[in-house]
Amino acid sequence: MSPIICAENLTHIYSAGTPFEITSLEGISLEIKRGEFFAIVGATGSGKSTLVQHFNGLLAPTSGKVRICGVDVSGKKARRDLWRRVGLVFQHPEQQFFEETVFEDVAFGPKNMGLPWDEVRERVIEALRLVGLDPEQAERQSPFQLSGGNMRRAAIAGVLALKPEVLVLDEPTAGLDPRGRRQLLDLVESFRQKQGSTVVLVTHNMEEVAARAERIAVLHKGRLALLGTPREVFNRAEELRAMGLDIPVAAALMRQLREAGVPVRTDVLTNKEAEEEIARVISGETGQKLCAR
Repeated sequence: MSPIICAENLTHIYSAGTPFEITSLEGISLEIKRGEFFAIVGATGSGKSTLVQHFNGLLAPTSGKVRICGVDVSGKKARRDLWRRVGLVFQHPEQQFFEETVFEDVAFGPKNMGLPWDEVRERVIEALRLVGLDPEQAERQSPFQLSGGNMRRAAIAGVLALKPEVLVLDEPTAGLDPRGRRQLLDLVESFRQKQGSTVVLVTHNMEEVAARAERIAVLHKGRLALLGTPREVFNRAEELRAMGLDIPVAAALMRQLREAGVPVRTDVLTNKEAEEEIARVISGETGQKLCAR
């Protein structure tokens, strides 16, 4: 099966040919599979947001190629139609509300796709229910009357109502508490499973990456530094730290225990895995003591 996103030697230069020229991306080549949960991480200024803005046509490559859903998006016409297939959720998307009611705001995208009203309404109701909002209440409620967390949910519903083939989330959990972050990513995963969509997550939160992503791309100063599964990437802790990045707390704990002489695995990524590994070691030590008696 062909990849849904393919970047070949992608380079992007802001203000090219001027005294303010800045190379944000240089020689990026990667593929993202259909239906994959793919994460992009990197320190501030590494080029993460610039990269994903190529995925929905907001930016065009200075050189190299980007193909989305099999379409080369170098041309303006190809990029103009990408919003129908690639949904991009910016950081703090709730700042982009402009309709009078939540329902109308979520309906904006599907209406502009030229869909009949019955289908628009069906999509809006489905998207609102998916993010945990009441469609009936949404028809009479202003988005600015919602709590901060529900504003974020409503903004994401507006993208989900498009039923995009690719859902790109640029720091979607910024400013949310741990429970809010978990709930938001749970609904994203639910959408991915239901629609078979590809999810591309940009985040600084390594726990989110460890728990959700199938593969990770690590950007450093505009270049692709690492690419692999969470275990492959987080096993290179020293390289990540040199790039100003952390590893998941559970992985760091296992490394500290190993350095202290406790025979735990160091490829643990999540809290659940850490609990299971510590319990395994404790039960093993208990068994050894009983045998010694």
